[in-house]
Amino acid sequence: MKFKYLIILLLFMCFKVTASNTPIWGKTGHRVVGVIADDYLKASTKRKLKKLLHNESLALVSTFADEIKSDKRYDQYKTWHYINMPLDGSYETSEKNPSGDLVTGIAFCKSKILNDQVSDDDKAFYLKLLIHLIGDLHQPFHIGLKEDRGGNDFYVQWQSRDSNMHRVWDSQMIDSYGMSFSEFANNVDHLSKEEIKAIKMGSELDWIAETHLLTKTVYASAEKAENLRNSYSYKYLGIARKQLQKAGIRLATLLNDIL
Repeated sequence: MKFKYLIILLLFMCFKVTASNTPIWGKTGHRVVGVIADDYLKASTKRKLKKLLHNESLALVSTFADEIKSDKRYDQYKTWHYINMPLDGSYETSEKNPSGDLVTGIAFCKSKILNDQVSDDDKAFYLKLLIHLIGDLHQPFHIGLKEDRGGNDFYVQWQSRDSNMHRVWDSQMIDSYGMSFSEFANNVDHLSKEEIKAIKMGSELDWIAETHLLTKTVYASAEKAENLRNSYSYKYLGIARKQLQKAGIRLATLLNDIL
């Protein structure tokens, strides 16, 4: 009997570690980005997406890059989800991951989609990755510190339960609000034409630099082992929502440019 309980305990600990290491916006966040992007797509872009994705929506395919992580055949893409760099550094000056990162992953996906020699099936594969990576680019802890694996080892509590800062920003703060991804997308901030134009401007490197400024803020927003409650969500959920809105607008801008 004691052996049985030991096995159960070990399985629980393995699950806990695995859950803590998941480096993603939550499914809700990625789907919000997809729905928002739909509103900014050109009609011609929508037609091309419909063909390449076989009528699947951006929201549906937005989580594809996380789903394939369970398949070892796609291990080479795991490092594409993030960048590690010092809080006072920049992408240009920081040490690069030899296995690739968000910047190299996005560039590779774009090159495949733009290559006329690449099959539609392969283009669809890299398109799904690209949709996801643009979302990841706007999550502050995806551009976090190497020493704590982008906040995965920055342990806190969320509503009195063990968690980490990466997970809080990925999913827990968003999911705790109780809205579906479509409700989140339908309740974004109203933006003027000038504000939308400003969001669309710049390159992926500019967007990374902008998100990295926010990374500094969220690292300083909590103490290790702190129990984060509704007051934290009240203060920071608005920032997460703005990041999702920017990601959707920029995803659409990028897709309009390359399709």
